[in-house]
Amino acid sequence: MTLEFDDDTMLFQNLVKKIEREREREREREREREREREREREREREREKRERERERERRGERERESKRERERERERERERESAREIERERERERERERERERERERERERWRQRGRERERERERERERERERERERERERERWKWMRCENYKH
Repeated sequence: MTLEFDDDTMLFQNLVKKIEREREREREREREREREREREREREREREKRERERERERRGERERESKRERERERERERERESAREIERERERERERERERERERERERERWRQRGRERERERERERERERERERERERERERWKWMRCENYKH
């Protein structure tokens, strides 16, 4: 009986130890699963962190590219404005040249006008001279006539 008890006790104790070992292995497996879940959560946090970092970098690059594009647009606008200013200055210079040409033409016209006036004045002077000559001629004729008349008397 005692031997039987001892065998039963031994069996029971062995069973208890086996169950205990099994429970310990299960707890260890659970701890390992928990560590694995924690490692997975850590990897997920790292992936999210890397993704946020990549997104921040992409956003930064988009902002830098946008800034470069705005700067290029400002530069193109400055170039267009510079070209417009150069064209306006050329147009002003052409207008000044046209005005100088008009002034030269007015000056030439004034000279022509003065020339015509001098020519008319010379013509009038020649006409007066002819008139004086005719007057002198009439005067000579009158003197001749008067002398003739004097001889007749």
